[in-house]
Amino acid sequence: MIGLTGTSRLLKALADDTRLRILHLLAQEELSGTDLMEVLNMGQSRVSTHLNLLKEVGLVNDRREGRRALYSIAPGPAAAILDQVLRDNDDSPEFAADLAGLEVLREARRAQKRTYFDRVAASFGEQLLPGRTWEGLARGLARLCPRGRYADLGIGDGLLTLLLAETAESVTAVDISPQMLAALSARAKQQGLANITTVEADIEDLPLSDASHDVVVLSQALHHANDPARALAEAARVLVPGGSLLVLDLLAHGEEWVREKLEYVHLGFT
Repeated sequence: MIGLTGTSRLLKALADDTRLRILHLLAQEELSGTDLMEVLNMGQSRVSTHLNLLKEVGLVNDRREGRRALYSIAPGPAAAILDQVLRDNDDSPEFAADLAGLEVLREARRAQKRTYFDRVAASFGEQLLPGRTWEGLARGLARLCPRGRYADLGIGDGLLTLLLAETAESVTAVDISPQMLAALSARAKQQGLANITTVEADIEDLPLSDASHDVVVLSQALHHANDPARALAEAARVLVPGGSLLVLDLLAHGEEWVREKLEYVHLGFT
């Protein structure tokens, strides 16, 4: 129960175009204040003021990830009222413009990641990266994996892809970097592995059919995703009913340098 006073405060918070636009964007995905400033073309002070008010009335949650704050729609009774308001205004031209701006932001991030991984593709496997100790675990897991149709999302240096291909029926290797995929194809040819198909795509928007794979692997890939929840939803979509999803990633940490040096979006997960 929100109560009469709470309902009054909630409705006052919703009676503002800018706050509704912010809430509509946050209903799409978790965003930082900087993201909102860019999409809405507004200053920090203005966006922060609206976010603080929305937090006060229970419409928005925030969480810290290193030095930045990420905002999302808060679950609870207020969310149901918000959902109705947003659906009633779904054809708003302001909402449409904001969605277009959000897609521009997403594409800029994809381009930045693609450029980074293309640049490091030749030497990626030689770098000492956080979580690199996964390799020993991956070798063991690959030997235990049953035959079937695999999808390796965000292949990195392709080592795990090659290991999976040794026992799998087929492996679909998905990466945003054409150079990473080209390097994988060359190594697969050298090793005589003909059951790997490469697909250049964002792991948050897979050009793969529903229920088309028996096992989906996300190894050290989620921290590069702009929206990890969307990547997981896509992974679930392409899995057959009863299929297996294997996720290997870092626990939450505070190493801010990986954002700039290694193109991380998220500092691990809890």
